[in-house]
Amino acid sequence: METVVNWLNGIIWSNALIYLCLATGLFFTIATRFLQVRHIKDMLKLMFEGKGSEAGISSFQALSMALAGRIGVGNIAGVATAIAYGGPGAVFWMWLIAFLGAGSAFVEAALGQVYKTKQNGQYRGGPAYYIEKGLNMKWYAVLFAIVTVIATGMLLPGVQANSIAVSMESAFNINPAIIGAVLVLILGAIIFGGVKRIAMVAQVAVPFMAVGYIIIALIIVISNINELPAMISLIFSSAFGANASFGGILGAAISWGVKRGIYSNEAGQGTAPHAAAASEVSHPAKQGLVQSFSIYIDTLFVCSATAFMILITGMYNVTPEGAGAIVNNLGDVGPGPVYTTRAVETLLPGFGSAFVAIALFFFAFTTIMAYYYMAETNLAYINQKFRRVWMEYVLKAAILIVTFYGCIRTADLAWGLGDIGVGSMAWLNIIAILLLTKPALKILRDYERQKKEGKDPVFDPVKLGIKNADFWEKEYTPIDSPSQQHKNNSVHM
Repeated sequence: METVVNWLNGIIWSNALIYLCLATGLFFTIATRFLQVRHIKDMLKLMFEGKGSEAGISSFQALSMALAGRIGVGNIAGVATAIAYGGPGAVFWMWLIAFLGAGSAFVEAALGQVYKTKQNGQYRGGPAYYIEKGLNMKWYAVLFAIVTVIATGMLLPGVQANSIAVSMESAFNINPAIIGAVLVLILGAIIFGGVKRIAMVAQVAVPFMAVGYIIIALIIVISNINELPAMISLIFSSAFGANASFGGILGAAISWGVKRGIYSNEAGQGTAPHAAAASEVSHPAKQGLVQSFSIYIDTLFVCSATAFMILITGMYNVTPEGAGAIVNNLGDVGPGPVYTTRAVETLLPGFGSAFVAIALFFFAFTTIMAYYYMAETNLAYINQKFRRVWMEYVLKAAILIVTFYGCIRTADLAWGLGDIGVGSMAWLNIIAILLLTKPALKILRDYERQKKEGKDPVFDPVKLGIKNADFWEKEYTPIDSPSQQHKNNSVHM
């Protein structure tokens, strides 16, 4: 079984997927005329604009939920792996894929908004919805939904929980079973509260964990400020093969930087559109731009924080696959969270393990929350005609069980199966958003036209010739329209 899983992973996560992600990001960057640069001001403004409603959440809550899924164990362990096998130059290629990925992130999030629906009083949307409505391919949408429920609801939560348990046991000597029980209690209290509670927890936990992590990184960088120019020079010279030590592994730097960058920021993989579709906005491009900026937060800020801590302190090894060590500063130590632990301990002896354990707790736990929401949304898509309430309770029970089980025992097989699921999501979603390029570009141009006219953009799919945007055609009413004002007045009477 494990041999078959590894073989499938080798196919799904081959260079073909890497090239597809790169090409897709480059295509959307050019097609949108570098929106990730032109609209940075709008991205920052829109993050804090708008409020939630009974059916939807605010833009900031949607951003936080998406970041909960993007910022995970990969931001610590993944960065260390990229440096260990690709050298310092891999960091530059992580930055580049984040820049290009922001274009893909805009498209998938905007499409999630366009084709969202209102089910049981809540906004629902994501790749399954825009595949069915935008491409008229029901079988394709159902396939995506099933793959996502299995991967995010049954496989990946357990291995994330295991990362928490292992780090907590190492740092604080806490029994994994106790960690598992605590995680189940906290997670249960959150997911049984619905999307609103998930969003409320995310909007507090995600900024706290990201800002706290970056502050520690800044302290370490400032304490080694004299090394900063040399570190920056090392990243860029290694990225282009100009550094004598790393000139021979340019291919590895590109490959590992792009791989880890894609795995971390998830641009185009179809994860973030679920949260994006739940937000209350007047135009899909607004949430698209917010989600574009989430790529920068994940990679340019959080991943860079890890990379800077490791590189500026020299706490890393570089041993390309199939070759001898180029850098061996840590001895016989494999790549992973230990690199960050050693980096922190250069300034704060004895604090490294505790810091990494706490960071991993927040990073991995919020990812489990995001996984549940993705799984629930796709289950809701599958279940929308039958409305079998018991299926949602089965999903909740399943994710709690695998979370506890993951704490006390994990297996490489679970990681492998989960990777197959996420990789399959990426293939299915990237093909879908490429086929939906035309409506995606119409959305951006309409937003830009209305902004140029001095308006607060409001979406009208009929005017744009976009079909099957049922929510926007039949249910959405602008907040300041006469009919909405009448509704508001009626509520207050």
